[in-house]
Amino acid sequence: MLFAHDTEAALSSAAALVNTQGLDSDELTDVPALDRFLAAWGWTGSRRGDRAELDRVRALRPRLRALWHTDEDGVVAAVNDMLREAHALPQLVAHGEWGYHLHATPSDAPLADRMMVEAAMAMVDVVRSGELERLRVCDAPDCEDVVVDLSKNRSRRYCSASCSNRVNVAAFRARRAGG
Repeated sequence: MLFAHDTEAALSSAAALVNTQGLDSDELTDVPALDRFLAAWGWTGSRRGDRAELDRVRALRPRLRALWHTDEDGVVAAVNDMLREAHALPQLVAHGEWGYHLHATPSDAPLADRMMVEAAMAMVDVVRSGELERLRVCDAPDCEDVVVDLSKNRSRRYCSASCSNRVNVAAFRARRAGG
């Protein structure tokens, strides 16, 4: 494990949230879609369950996406802004199957604030470890999804198996056509 379990989970969840908005698609169009996303990623804490909450979570995506497209100083500035904005106060907590880990907002804080701070706290670990190069954009030419490379040898290039397969099939066909 490269980072603490909660850091890896927060990074992966942040990337998944960013990737709900594609070039021509949006997977978070209504509250039930947000409910499914939160259940899939194990988000806990209070919920409003309304359109305003959904809109705040949707508005968070470009802010998180920017973290994959900037240098270390830019990430630090953005993370510090996020933590200040949410009045983050890190504390050790344990719940469910998790042992002690950091939460920096109370469980009754607005969902978008909790999501933003979880991602920001994970980015703190990434920056402190000098591992920003593990945050990438998918190498597939027609994809802009973000990737968190948690592989030991830093080899993850694609956001999903479908992007990897599509690129590999295209390369195979190009080789066959040329040979």
